[in-house]
Amino acid sequence: MEISKITKDRIHDYLKEGKRFDSRGLLDYRSLTIETGVSKNAEGSARVKLGKTEVIAGIKMDAAVPYTDHEDEGTLITTVELLPLASANFESGPPSIKAIEMARIVDRGVRESKFIEFDKLCIKKGEKVWGIFLDIFPINDDGNLLDAAGIAAVAALLTAKMPKYDEKEEKVKYGEYTVKGIPLSQNVPLLMTFHKIGNRLLLDPSVEEEDASDARISFALSKSGINACQKGNDIPFDTSEISTILDEAEKKCKVMQKKIEELVEKSLKDRKD
Repeated sequence: MEISKITKDRIHDYLKEGKRFDSRGLLDYRSLTIETGVSKNAEGSARVKLGKTEVIAGIKMDAAVPYTDHEDEGTLITTVELLPLASANFESGPPSIKAIEMARIVDRGVRESKFIEFDKLCIKKGEKVWGIFLDIFPINDDGNLLDAAGIAAVAALLTAKMPKYDEKEEKVKYGEYTVKGIPLSQNVPLLMTFHKIGNRLLLDPSVEEEDASDARISFALSKSGINACQKGNDIPFDTSEISTILDEAEKKCKVMQKKIEELVEKSLKDRKD
C-alpha cells in the first residue's frame, strides 16, 4: 500500500519549510515508553512504544551446540515476525524480506557492539553453550519499526534472567533462575535510522514519512563507536549528508541511551512496587 500523491506532496512541502505533520523537529524522536516483564514465559521481555509504533521483544535461552569456529562462545539468533495485526502491509506466512532484513540489522547491532559477553556463556567448550533466542513482534506499525525493535531488544536483554543448568542431567531447568542476568558489557547499542526525503534528513519517521522516503540508512552505535551500518532504498546519500547524520547520531546516542536505561530501571522498580 503506497501513500497517495497528495499526501506525499504535502510531506515534501512541509519538509521544505522544516516542518512535520506532528510538529516535531526534523531530528526529534517521538515519545518513548518502555515496559519490561511483559511475558511470564520469557527469560526477559519488553514492550516499547515509540509514538504509536509498538514492539514486543522476548528472550528465551537454551543449551546449544556451539559454532565450530567459536567453540567457547554462546550464540544469538534473532527473528522478527511481521504480524498482519500490526499493519495492512504485512501478510501471514513465511518471513518476508523486510522481516529478515529487520532481524539482521537488529542482530548485527547487538552482536557487533559486543554488548553480550558471549565468552561468558560457555557451559562446556566444544559441547555446550548458552543460546540466546531474541524474538521481536511488532504490534502496531506507525513508522520506524527498526529503531523501536532495537530498543525493545536492548530492554529485554538488560532485564533477562539466566535459567539454572543441571550439569548432572545436562539440561536447562526452566522456571528456576540464577541471581545473575545475561553477561552484558557497558556497550549498550542504539539503532538509529535516518531517512532522506527530497533534500531533507529526518529521524524517527511516521509511517507516512517512511512511505515517502527516498533513502534510508541505519547506524548501530555504542560507547565503542559505530558498530554496524545498513543502507536502504535506491537513492544515495552524499558525503555531506553522511557527515551530518553521524554528527547528529553521536549527539542523540548519548541522550537516548541514558533515557533507555532510566526507563528500564523505572519499569523494574514499578514491577517491584
